[in-house]
Amino acid sequence: MVRLPVPNSAPRTIPNADALDEGLLADVANGAARLTPEQALDLYNRAPLHTLGRFADMRCRSLHGDNLRTYIIDRNINYTNICTVRCTFCAFRRDATDHDAYTLDVETILEKIEQLVSIGGTQILMQGGMNPALPLEWYENLLNTISDRFPTVHVHAFSPPEFIEFIDFFDPPGDTLEDKLRYVMTRLKNAGLKSIPGGGGEIFANPVRRKIGLGKADAEAWLTCMYVAHSLGMFTSATMMFGHIEGIADRVHHMDLVRRWQDRALSTADESDDPWGHYKAFISWPFQPDNTPLGRAKEWGTGEGDALDAPFPGDAVANLSGDGDPRAHKEFGRRIRLAGASAYLRTQALSRLMLDNIYSIGSSWVTMGPHIGQLGLYYGANDMGSVMMEENVVSAAGTTYCLDEAFLCHLIRGSGFTPAQRDSYYDILDVHTAPDSPDLRVTDWSEHRIKKLHIESKPSATETPVQLTASASD
Repeated sequence: MVRLPVPNSAPRTIPNADALDEGLLADVANGAARLTPEQALDLYNRAPLHTLGRFADMRCRSLHGDNLRTYIIDRNINYTNICTVRCTFCAFRRDATDHDAYTLDVETILEKIEQLVSIGGTQILMQGGMNPALPLEWYENLLNTISDRFPTVHVHAFSPPEFIEFIDFFDPPGDTLEDKLRYVMTRLKNAGLKSIPGGGGEIFANPVRRKIGLGKADAEAWLTCMYVAHSLGMFTSATMMFGHIEGIADRVHHMDLVRRWQDRALSTADESDDPWGHYKAFISWPFQPDNTPLGRAKEWGTGEGDALDAPFPGDAVANLSGDGDPRAHKEFGRRIRLAGASAYLRTQALSRLMLDNIYSIGSSWVTMGPHIGQLGLYYGANDMGSVMMEENVVSAAGTTYCLDEAFLCHLIRGSGFTPAQRDSYYDILDVHTAPDSPDLRVTDWSEHRIKKLHIESKPSATETPVQLTASASD
C-alpha cells in the first residue's frame, strides 16, 4: 500500500497580482501561493480554457506526479428514496405513499454487499432520502450487521443533510448543533460508520440554496456536520453541483468555504493530540435536468428579450460573500444556465487551483460522459471515481453512462497515465502495470461498453449478480 501525503495548508496570498499573471499561476501550481476568491473569479471569467487546464494540470502533477491516476471499486446503495425534503433538482425522492417508494431491508443490503465483495470491492457508498420512519436504532443495527458480516468493507455513508434530518427525527441530547451531531455521529461511528460522503453540498450561497433545496441543510449546518466528523477522526469528501440557477461567483464562494473549513480542520489537527480527519477529495458535477422540477425552467438565452450582453440572473445576484440580493434580477430562480463540457472543465480546473489544501480532485465522467471525464485528467483531476454496480440518483435524472473496470483503466492508460486501484483513504492498493491488468487483458472492447446499469426498482427484491460497471463517486 502506498500512503499518500496530506497537502500543506494556507500558502501566502498575493492579492494585488493579476489573476492571469503566469508567475502567480506558476506559484499556485507549485503550492507556493494561494488564489484569493477575487482572483479565482477573474481567472474563471478571463482565462482561456487551455490556460486554466495547463496550470490545473501542473498543480495536479505537483501533488500526484506524472504517472498514477486512480479509481476505487465500490457500490452505491441508496437504501431509501422516501424523503421529506423537496429539492427542485432531484428526480429520485418519493413520498412514503408513492407507489414506487421503497426502503431496503437489511438482508437485501447485505446481498448487494456480497455481490460487491465477490468482485473485489472495498467500499459501499450508502445514502438515501430523509425517511422519518427509520429510528436511530435501525441505522445502528444496519451498521453493526454490515460490520459483523463484512469487516473489511469500508462504510462511507450518510451525507450532511441526512445527519441534519437525523437531528430533527431523533431529537438527540445536546445544547448546540455540534453537540447533537456529535451524539448521533458517535453512535453511528461506534456501530461501524467509517467516513462521510459529501452529498448535498449543491451550492452554499443562501439565495441559491433557498431556491433549489427547500428544507435542506444550509451551508453552516453542512459545514458544521463535516467539522464534527473531522473532530471524531473521520475523513470526508466535499462536492458541488453547478450549472443551474447559480452565478459564477457562487461557485467560487462555495470553493472558498470548503477551503476555509479545511484550513480550520488541518490547523486544529496540528494542535490536537487526538486524531483528526479532513476533506480527502472534492468532486463537482453539472446539474442533470431530466425528470426534475428545476429542469422545466427555461434556459437562459432561449427566450424573447434574452439579450446576448445581458447578465445571467444568477450572475446578477451572486457575490463572493454568498449573500446576494435575490431581488437583483426578476428572473432569478426562474432561469437556468446548464453547464456543458467547456464550463465543466473550466470549473473543475478552477477547483484544483483554488483548493490548494485538498489532495484529490475527482473527474465526474458519470455526468459528462467517459471521454470528457478522461479529458478531465488534464484539467486537474487525479481520480476517475468508482467502479460501481449500481446508481440511482443521477440515473433518475436521465444520465447513466456505464463502464466496466477494464474500460475505466483503458481511459486512464489512454490518457498517458498508469491506472491504479485505491481505497477509501486514497491510498494505492494496486498499480496496473502487469500484462494481466484489467484493460491489458481485453482483445475486443465492444464487450466492455455496458448498456445497462442496475437501478433500484423494488423495496426488497432478490437480485442476481450484475456485471461490474462504473460511475462517479463522492
